[in-house]
Amino acid sequence: MRGTVLALVAFGVSLLLAGFPYIQRLHGSRWQWLILAIGMWGLGETARCLRRRWDLYHAGVLILLYTDLMILAMILFLAVYP
Repeated sequence: MRGTVLALVAFGVSLLLAGFPYIQRLHGSRWQWLILAIGMWGLGETARCLRRRWDLYHAGVLILLYTDLMILAMILFLAVYP
């Protein structure tokens, strides 16, 4: 759970760094690369919860990993936004 929360907080901070509430002021920031690293740390924390044996818990963790991957893609998009 802490990995996904860490990724979500990183995404929220990335939105604020990009100037989110004001769509006209969207821009990339150098600090977003640090936020991307924090999001990747959250992905790693979620990946640590995987078990070797397949069960419903394993499936839930895979869904959370895909969620973290989408969050990282959005952070990367906001980091390179012109």
